[in-house]
Amino acid sequence: MRRQENRVSEYGRRGFLKALGGLGLAGAATCSGAIGWAEDSEPAAKNSSAAKGAGKVKFHLGMASYTLRKFPAEQAIAMTKRLGLEWICFKSFHLPLEAKPEEIAAVVEKVKKAGLRLYAGGVISMSKPEQVQQAFAYAKAAGMQMIIGSPNPDVLPVVEEEVKKTGVGLAIHNHGPGDKWWPLPQTAYEKIKNLDRRIGLCIDIGHTVRYGGDLVKSVEETADRILDVHVKDITEATAKGYTCPAGRGVLDLPAFFQKLIEVGYSGVCSLEYESEENDPLPGSAESIGYFRGILAVLGR
Repeated sequence: MRRQENRVSEYGRRGFLKALGGLGLAGAATCSGAIGWAEDSEPAAKNSSAAKGAGKVKFHLGMASYTLRKFPAEQAIAMTKRLGLEWICFKSFHLPLEAKPEEIAAVVEKVKKAGLRLYAGGVISMSKPEQVQQAFAYAKAAGMQMIIGSPNPDVLPVVEEEVKKTGVGLAIHNHGPGDKWWPLPQTAYEKIKNLDRRIGLCIDIGHTVRYGGDLVKSVEETADRILDVHVKDITEATAKGYTCPAGRGVLDLPAFFQKLIEVGYSGVCSLEYESEENDPLPGSAESIGYFRGILAVLGR
């Protein structure tokens, strides 16, 4: 891996695009829905030290539907398909927490007919036991594998009970500056490392760096509990940083993806493009294309 690490460190956005052009992959990286994915299609917390050094991309690119929050569920589904993505995490804009079972079933059917996989819901805040119970009943009814959540630390015992009862996992999402509970992945890790292994992390890479965190170090220190990832780029590594098309910002995305490959991460990396809420598709397409380009270069 030393040779690959040196190669990656030499690449910026221009270097990766040049490499793609030389390989004849620029178009494929933008259009293909799966470059180098592993055969197993179920995201799970299979990351361990034993997987380090693995060169095959085992994770999937997906959509965090907060990106498409200004659009109804039908349009969000269509836009996700247009980007060539298969995995989607629904924010409550597209499937309300208070939806009745028949309403949940109707939306889930639309997702299935479109050929997408509704693997998670969130981010869902949970401060009281009844909110935890509601969230897990909602996720179970929708057939979700996990909740992307921000629970009050006080309700973690209730979270663990619901995980054991329903089989639905929970990935704690770090929100960086302003998040009094979970500013960094490591903050959450310390609280959940001795709980049921289906309780883990959703690393938001933008918020991690906005808080001053190191992406590669965050993956290394929490690898065995990473259940989900929110991917994006940001304008600056401070609390003032905001989302921009991937490759135009300050995040070292090649190094981050390489580290996910090394630890054997096998879940989903969902795009959470928070800017341009009324017209998110151009920036989302540019970001997904850039992600695929990086993975094409790293996987060759």
